[in-house]
Amino acid sequence: MRDPVELVTWHGDPAPVEGRRVLVHAFTGFLDAAGSTAMAASLLQSREPRLLATFDPDEVLDYRARRPVLTYVTDHFAAVDMPQIALHEVSDDSGTPFLLLTGPEPDYQWQRFSAAILDIVRRTGTELTVGLSAIPWPAPHTRPLGVTVHGNVPSLVSNPHPMPGNIQVPGHMGGFLELTLGQAGEQAIGIATHVPHYLTQFEYPTAAIATLEALSSVTGLVLPVDSLRAPASRAEGEIASQLQSNEEFVTIVRALEQQYDQMAALRATQPTAATGSELAPGGEVPSGEEIAAQVEQFLAQMHDRESGDPQE
Repeated sequence: MRDPVELVTWHGDPAPVEGRRVLVHAFTGFLDAAGSTAMAASLLQSREPRLLATFDPDEVLDYRARRPVLTYVTDHFAAVDMPQIALHEVSDDSGTPFLLLTGPEPDYQWQRFSAAILDIVRRTGTELTVGLSAIPWPAPHTRPLGVTVHGNVPSLVSNPHPMPGNIQVPGHMGGFLELTLGQAGEQAIGIATHVPHYLTQFEYPTAAIATLEALSSVTGLVLPVDSLRAPASRAEGEIASQLQSNEEFVTIVRALEQQYDQMAALRATQPTAATGSELAPGGEVPSGEEIAAQVEQFLAQMHDRESGDPQE
């Protein structure tokens, strides 16, 4: 492996911080359902960011997978917007600085990239690394969004209702960093916001709010979410309007509500007994295939409405 530090160009050093230094990483791409991770990162990065370091994109990104945007003016190409993975220092509402790593998820050299992040963690004296992600989830938008906190810091990841069993999932940089940093003896956790799976193709600010509130809860950072509340309210109104014209999908949402409420009731009465097989006794909730078919129909209709295509 070539020296990982050669991936990074430093532009400055972080300011001193009282207490624990936190590094938050939020990559766009694979685990960014409804664009909520990107929205959360964009809001954080808008707070007078100070550039600390950049990564060599030629080493870790596939430009044909995410083609840079060229600007053509009259008779020539005048500019190009190259993707960038960058480390900034930003501050929360109380003035506490923290580190924010954003950009597209790397396509190449994951082990070298993670080794470079480990060097950054130790060079900056970072004590806690937090990854943000958003995952599709079979839950209704009419109930509070779930958030799973995972990692190697028991005091922060003590979820009251952990998911039972072992699960294999496609690899992603956020999880890979949590794993490799933990193996190197560093504290690393992740926050996964549960986005209703029928909304993953649309911007859903409510999920970004849930992500930032969870980040505040586990780190103690004072983070702003008020600017997202009006867009979130508008989005909820648009979803409600779309559902009114689709009775079949209303049935599906109600089934998901029933499943959610049954789980909540089971957890309240039998905290350790609420498993997936107990959520819908008697087969009252539609099958996954039935839900998927209705989701696809709903998404197609929403797309047609947004694009102005006529409805039958």
